[in-house]
Amino acid sequence: MLEFRTCRMILERRPPPELLSLVIPCYNEEAVLPVLRQELAAFLKKLTVKVEIVLVDDGSRDRTLELLLQWCREDPSVRVLGLARNFGHQNAATAGLDAASGDAVILIDADLQDPLDVIPEMLAKYEEGYDVVYGQRLSRSGESWFKLFTASMFYKVMRTFVHPDLPADTGDFRLISRRCLDAVCSMHEMHRFLRGMITWAGFAQTPVRYHRNARVAGISKYPLIKMIRFAWNAIIAFSPLPLRISLAFGLISSFIGGLYGCYAIFRAVVFHDTVPGWTTQIVLTSLLGGAVLISNGILGEYVSKIFEECKGRPLYIVATRTNFPARVSS
Repeated sequence: MLEFRTCRMILERRPPPELLSLVIPCYNEEAVLPVLRQELAAFLKKLTVKVEIVLVDDGSRDRTLELLLQWCREDPSVRVLGLARNFGHQNAATAGLDAASGDAVILIDADLQDPLDVIPEMLAKYEEGYDVVYGQRLSRSGESWFKLFTASMFYKVMRTFVHPDLPADTGDFRLISRRCLDAVCSMHEMHRFLRGMITWAGFAQTPVRYHRNARVAGISKYPLIKMIRFAWNAIIAFSPLPLRISLAFGLISSFIGGLYGCYAIFRAVVFHDTVPGWTTQIVLTSLLGGAVLISNGILGEYVSKIFEECKGRPLYIVATRTNFPARVSS
């Protein structure tokens, strides 16, 4: 397993960011957007820093993009990126992070489960010198025991396979300094696990703890199947441990097969019993065949990821870009 060890950081106080960017990926959030807009308008009046809002439509099939464009026409501090299709939450978040121009950037979902009132505490930690301030959940309202159980298992798997120090009960809700963000944006791997990539960057990190709310509207975009797929992609992208497990399984199977081979030779030489038992033969064949198939399957997953990375395709394609400053050609 890959291990990352961060060195001891010396914190230096810094002034508040001249510009704070809020990056909000959206996918089929038509029901949420009116509430999000209202809550943001009330909350931003409390902040003393200048704020830009970067909203990313991840190929929504409802009226999400239409509502976002209407919002940015009425508010010049709102920028909208419309992706050409659904590229997935991590790539949509990456698009927003790439487009953000703030000295500090906060990544937050549109469903308001992560409360806006935590942001001032994040900014205070930023001023203390931390480059990453992640939200850590003390409780999760409105979620079933099954959802809580699978989420707990997800973090255990991530800590085992991806990063032993990856904090439990955290999502992508976090503040990132500009220098940390520049380091993360320089990573172009296609299969992205942003919270692991940010941890890998190695800057000073600290949590702020909060109670997570229930969704204000709509349904979760991360059902069990998506969570399993997300966890598997993160494991394959960040750790060779599955390959090593398959190697260990193969070695153990070979060792067992070698022992049985010695036993068979001993029986043939001493007892002249040259007719192998049918049950034993089937068991060993199944065991070795299963080990080979599992190992080949895991190896195939890594080969497929290498194949996709070698294509060099962009992580996302922007179809609509609204309210962003004009780019200066070099």
